[in-house]
Amino acid sequence: MGRTKSSLLQIQPPTYGNLVTILSIDGGGIRGIIPATILEFLEAQLQELDGESARLADYFDVITGTSTGGLVTAMLSAPNDKQRPLFAAKDIKPFYLEHCPMIFPQHRGPLVSIRNLFKTIGGPKYNGKYLHKVVKEKLGEIRVHETLTNVVIPTFDIKTMQPTIFSSYKIKSSPCLDAQLSDICISTSAAPTYLPAYPFKNQDSEGNVQEFNLIDGGVCANNPTLVAVNEVTKQIINQHPDFFSIKPMEYGRFLIISLGTGTAKNEQKFNAKMAAKWGLLDWLTKSGSTPLIELFTQSSGDMVDFHLSTVTQALNSQDNYLRIQDDTLVGTDSSVDVATKENLERLSQIGEKLLKKPVSKVNLDNGDLFVPVENRETNEDALRRFAKILS
Repeated sequence: MGRTKSSLLQIQPPTYGNLVTILSIDGGGIRGIIPATILEFLEAQLQELDGESARLADYFDVITGTSTGGLVTAMLSAPNDKQRPLFAAKDIKPFYLEHCPMIFPQHRGPLVSIRNLFKTIGGPKYNGKYLHKVVKEKLGEIRVHETLTNVVIPTFDIKTMQPTIFSSYKIKSSPCLDAQLSDICISTSAAPTYLPAYPFKNQDSEGNVQEFNLIDGGVCANNPTLVAVNEVTKQIINQHPDFFSIKPMEYGRFLIISLGTGTAKNEQKFNAKMAAKWGLLDWLTKSGSTPLIELFTQSSGDMVDFHLSTVTQALNSQDNYLRIQDDTLVGTDSSVDVATKENLERLSQIGEKLLKKPVSKVNLDNGDLFVPVENRETNEDALRRFAKILS
C-alpha cells in the first residue's frame, strides 16, 4: 500500500520510485459530481486491494484540481485530527448533493430567465456567501503545507493579470503561497458571471504579506494536468534529490489519471455567421448558455488533452495516461449551476454510466472523442488496471 505522507515534508519523493503519480480533476461547477463518482470507484478498488483505510492521497504524489476540482483536491488531501484525509472519496458526492442547492439556489417561475439575465448584467449570478461559509467550516485553517500529499491548484489574479498557482512545491521558495485551503478553494471557484472574485491577504512566518485578487483558475487551466506536470518538472530541472533518477520531459515516468466533468454535445448550434452579429450580451447569454465562458474552459481543457495524448503516444507511454471524459451532455446536464435535485441525481447517473463506457481517445484532428476499434477496455477496467499499478 502507498505510504501516508508526513505533513512536515514540503516536497515528497515519487511514491513508486520509477513513476510520478498524478491525479487531476477539471473544473465544471456542479458537474464535479461526475468525477466524484469516478473517484469513489477508484478508491473502492484500492480498498479491495489494500484494506478499508486506503485513501487516494496515499497513492498519488500530486493531486491537482481547478475550480470544483480544486475543492475536490482539498477534500481528498486535507488532514483530519488523526492525520488522515478529511474526506473519503465516497463522501464527495453526498457533499455535492447536500450543498450545491444552497450554493446555486434555483428560482422558479415564468420570468426566471429574464430575472437571471438582469441579475447577471448587474453582478454575479450568485453571491457566494453559502459557498464561503461551508468551505471555511469544512476546511478550517488548514494550509497548503499540511496536506497529506502534494497539491496543485490554479487560480488567476485579476489585478496582476497572471495565473497564481498554489502548489506544495512552491511554498518553500514563496512562503506567502502557503495559504489556507479554504481561501484557495473559494478563489479557484470564483467563475466570472457566476460567483464574485475573491480578495484575501496572506502573511508568511517572517511577516511578509501578499495580497491576492483571484478568480476561477478555469480561465487559464480548466484541465490542470499540465500545470501539475510542470510543477514536478521544475523540481527535476532544479535537480531536487527526490527526483534524481528522472529526466525533464521524461513523460514515460508519469502515471496520470485525468478526470473531466463532462462537456456539452457538439450540436453545431452556432456558426461564424451567427456569432459575427453577437454583442456582449449574446456572448454571455445566447440560447440559455454562456458561449464565451464555455469556449475558454472547454478549449483550454482540450488543448491539454491534445498535448498529453500526442506526447504519450510518441513515447509509447499511452498506457500510463488515462483521460476520462464525456462529451455527450445535453440540456441542463451540461450546466454548471442548475442545482436542482433532479439534475444533480442525473449527473450522478451520468458518472455511473461513464464508468461502463469504453475508454475513449481524443481525435487530434477535430477534438471529438472516439473509441479506437482495437480498444474494448471500459473506464472501469482501466481504473482497475491503474489501481493494481498503484497498490
